[in-house]
Amino acid sequence: MSVNATNLSDLDELNRFEQSVQAFLDGHLDAERFTAIRLQLGVYGQRQEGVNMLRTKIPGGRLTPDQLDAFADVAETYSQHGIAHITTRQSIQIHFIPLAKTPDAMRRLAQTGMTSREACSNTVRNMSACALSGVCPREHVDVGTHLDGAVKHFLRNPLNQQMPRKFKISFSACEADCAQALLHDAAVVATTRNGQPGFMVKACGGLGHKPREAIVVEEFIAESELLFSLEALVALHNKYSDRTKRAKSRIKFLIDRFGEEGFLEKYREEFGRTKQALAGQPYPQGAWRVPSGKDIPGPGAPRKLFAQHQAGLFVLPVALPVGDITPVQLRGIAQMMRAQGLDEINTTQDQNLAILNVAQEKIAALRAGLAALGLREPVAGDNVVACPGTSTCRLGITSSMVVAPKLSGGARDLRIRVSGCHNGCAQPETGDIGIYGEGKRLHGKLVPHYQMYLGGDGTMGGNGTGHGALALKGPLVPAARMEQAIARVTQAHRDSGEESFFAWVRAQQPDYFKQLLADITEVKAEDIASVMRDHGNTSDFRVINLGGGECAGVSQVMIGANFFEAAHEREYRNALVFQRKYGEAAHCSEAILRLLGDGLVQLMGGTRQDGMAQLAGQLREKVPGELADEFARLVDLLNEAPEMSDAILAPINRAVDAWTLKAAAFCSAQDEQLDLSEALPKHE
Repeated sequence: MSVNATNLSDLDELNRFEQSVQAFLDGHLDAERFTAIRLQLGVYGQRQEGVNMLRTKIPGGRLTPDQLDAFADVAETYSQHGIAHITTRQSIQIHFIPLAKTPDAMRRLAQTGMTSREACSNTVRNMSACALSGVCPREHVDVGTHLDGAVKHFLRNPLNQQMPRKFKISFSACEADCAQALLHDAAVVATTRNGQPGFMVKACGGLGHKPREAIVVEEFIAESELLFSLEALVALHNKYSDRTKRAKSRIKFLIDRFGEEGFLEKYREEFGRTKQALAGQPYPQGAWRVPSGKDIPGPGAPRKLFAQHQAGLFVLPVALPVGDITPVQLRGIAQMMRAQGLDEINTTQDQNLAILNVAQEKIAALRAGLAALGLREPVAGDNVVACPGTSTCRLGITSSMVVAPKLSGGARDLRIRVSGCHNGCAQPETGDIGIYGEGKRLHGKLVPHYQMYLGGDGTMGGNGTGHGALALKGPLVPAARMEQAIARVTQAHRDSGEESFFAWVRAQQPDYFKQLLADITEVKAEDIASVMRDHGNTSDFRVINLGGGECAGVSQVMIGANFFEAAHEREYRNALVFQRKYGEAAHCSEAILRLLGDGLVQLMGGTRQDGMAQLAGQLREKVPGELADEFARLVDLLNEAPEMSDAILAPINRAVDAWTLKAAAFCSAQDEQLDLSEALPKHE
């Protein structure tokens, strides 16, 4: 596997962000508008006032020693707590950074090619992958190559800037699917058909308040068409997902809206359009191989030393308690790797690290070095993942980071996933045992609880059945008794003699777990004092209302979304012109006018219009003068042209772009804080 050497940073972007930070601190930029800006650059608010979390994208989880040093510097220099945290999506986030220091923190990361752009907000988020892609004996191909191509394609892409909600993509290198396709908005799984290499593509998976398993949209697709498929899915989400009801704005809800077959029909239409527009552009090409070996690492990474397909080399996993790591440990690992001539280390979906390409003779030295840093390899029972919960998150209900280290997956090393609320950032519905926090009133008192989920597996083939499934809902357990509940479930599984926890859970009667934990879930009036406090708290439990969380982004200025979608159409138009497909390119120019005309009308208090003539008429009512007159003239030119050619279309396109700039100037005059610069035509 090649080291990720892609430079994703943009220093001009960071300079603009610093100007926005200063404008906000000086009172010249309102809070809601600034929130949208900082989320686009990966800066979250926290429960604590005055400090922020900075999340950095780590595509596929791949890091170098220099990048470890950069994170150490940021955690030590800019954070008040000095801890870096690995997420279940292989990103790294650092909390407790004062807002004024975030631009300098970003610049330090940018020195090693990293970016926080689109790590948050309504964008394509960090793309995750098998932590062992490039070295696993089972793989068909190192999907890091295809992931890099997708990252390059979508980062700062106009299509991806103001979507209805976030969009998550995973890449798996074989059908074992260690990157967990089932839970993603879009997922890529390497496979073969009749000896030919390609991919299965799945879509519309998701967790949160209404979990849904992903469906297959492509049983098999060649790598030359993979980006067409992914862009079609992102475009469908941008075009059809609900922008008004955030609780139903993920792409998975389009299955409810259109039905599975209806969704697939719209996907096929969008795929055809995307393929036409992007035809001829270069595409990532991997080095495909014949798989060997049978061991399946599983979701996250291996739990023990793992032999690579490269002879004599191994993967050494490093366990991090609930994903936390200190600057001393980050620098220590980087120094160890350099001393041993190693340059590849991955973050994993189970919040650990994996050092790649370790020769047998170097293992002892690395183990000794890890021990000196207070680190070690994973051991049975510690496969526990947790989100930040009430330690920092505005949506947190329970203290997931405090209870998680107290839990154990037992001798069978079950996967425990702990979330502080139902949004499920720790992916509880995909763990062997998953729990999320909520409050329940008992005997007149609010008591912290965890909702249990049992027998989840987000992969296609890691549990021995050939397919995964979301966990089954279990009992609601008082937080104070969570350790006891999990210990009893793990012991019951062990006593059963059944090796597979997945199969064991599904073999039980519907009320089995309710009965198994009945005495633990029941709280008598005389017991209420023993369950009223959450883990780590000295006061009685309460749910603090901090307003909306920031995982979902913020309310959008709709005209901004229209301008970015128009920019996407402009890119398609220009690509089609290059291919001499002038009729199709003209449709894109018409789409630009429709999007922006409709946005202008609604900005000025009008209503959405279906026909272009009606839209032109309402535009004259709401925005009288040159802007409306030019809009009507361009619509007529596109409608009246007998047959499109370059000679006819080129001046129309230039006029549409000039009109776009005028429309943007008009919108900015109505709202001086509106920034449309990234969505506008570039001057020749």
